[in-house]
Amino acid sequence: MDCMHGFAPRGGKVEIEEGSEFSPKFDVDGLIPAMAMDAKTREPLMLAYMNAESLRRTLEIGEAVYWSRSRKEYWHKGATSGHIQKIVEIRTDCDQDALVLYVEQIGAGACHTGRNSCFYRKVVTGTGEFRTTLVGSAEEKAFDPATVYGKA
Repeated sequence: MDCMHGFAPRGGKVEIEEGSEFSPKFDVDGLIPAMAMDAKTREPLMLAYMNAESLRRTLEIGEAVYWSRSRKEYWHKGATSGHIQKIVEIRTDCDQDALVLYVEQIGAGACHTGRNSCFYRKVVTGTGEFRTTLVGSAEEKAFDPATVYGKA
């Protein structure tokens, strides 16, 4: 990746896996997955994507800024809702192609459905017909998305 964004160029396997230089590997679309997790509870909050510029902005302001694949625009988490994700720590995996953002979730929740976490359902494998289903948690909504985002 170019050094313009403050990231080191990608080196060899040993440099990437054992070195001290941050050289994130973005996919063919220029994106890297970023899993936001609550810094205190370690609960998964949401999975989003970053490009080089949104990652640079995140590092610069200390709040999560993502790239919206559907809207094709930068998405400063909480800019509309006020539910900001303050960065506590960022980790990368061994080959630097995925990120974990430990955040302080400020505001009612991370999920646009009104819940604290986007991961409010679990996958349950069935018996008989071998169906796999989703089971929702008993978690109540932390906020009304229609009120916060102004749409149903």
